[in-house]
Amino acid sequence: MLNILFEDQSIIVAEKPAGLESQATRKLEPDMVSEIKKHIHKLSTARSGKTEEPYVGVIHRLDKPVGGIMVYAKTKEAAASLSKQVQDRSMKKTYLSIICGKPVDNVGNFVDFLLKDEKNNYSRVVDKGTAGAKRAELRYKTLSHGLLDGTEVSLVEVELLTGRHHQIRVQFSSRGLPLWGDEKYGVPKDGEPGAPASIPGNLEIPGRSRRFRRPEPLALYACRLEFFHPVTGERMSFSGRPAAGAFRRYEERETV
Repeated sequence: MLNILFEDQSIIVAEKPAGLESQATRKLEPDMVSEIKKHIHKLSTARSGKTEEPYVGVIHRLDKPVGGIMVYAKTKEAAASLSKQVQDRSMKKTYLSIICGKPVDNVGNFVDFLLKDEKNNYSRVVDKGTAGAKRAELRYKTLSHGLLDGTEVSLVEVELLTGRHHQIRVQFSSRGLPLWGDEKYGVPKDGEPGAPASIPGNLEIPGRSRRFRRPEPLALYACRLEFFHPVTGERMSFSGRPAAGAFRRYEERETV
């Protein structure tokens, strides 16, 4: 069942569960767009008996293993306005994550150039000027340090200043601070941070322990979304907090 935070004639804001696609894929798995269409169709049928296909515009995406707050457009006009806000960075997206280890600085910016491998669905940090590479920037703040299964971890708040493929996961992993439960960008056994997990046996996955047959879900959650309403111009802000997986078991030891 959808957890809807706000809805009017132009937009719908909802919490995407971890494990659900943001939009339809070729694998025909459940996805947010399909669920929202079912919701709108049900409301329309109840109110007016209309049965036409609802319009749902995808404005931004969250990776399948990532849960959190998302906004979708219910009209093409709203979609155009919200998409422009993504492009001009007036839409603010903030995440919570549990990373392995401690950042050198409690507050900082990461700036890298990322190259996406479409075939294998991963990205990596490369030198500036590399063909096809895109600039990636994020701002982070360490909230606290703690333990998970005896491993030293940190709870961080991350603001994306660009929206690149797997950006948060790649940029932290490349600095030896992989996200808890990240099967794709964990800690390489050869000591080279940020290598892809496409080579079997090449990774130590943070979050895989004897207590779990499989790794825990990725400890990344879109906790806050801010934007201007496409019709009224009102500044809107929506927040959520993860309560499952590593976030639930996190033992805070030291606030920052």
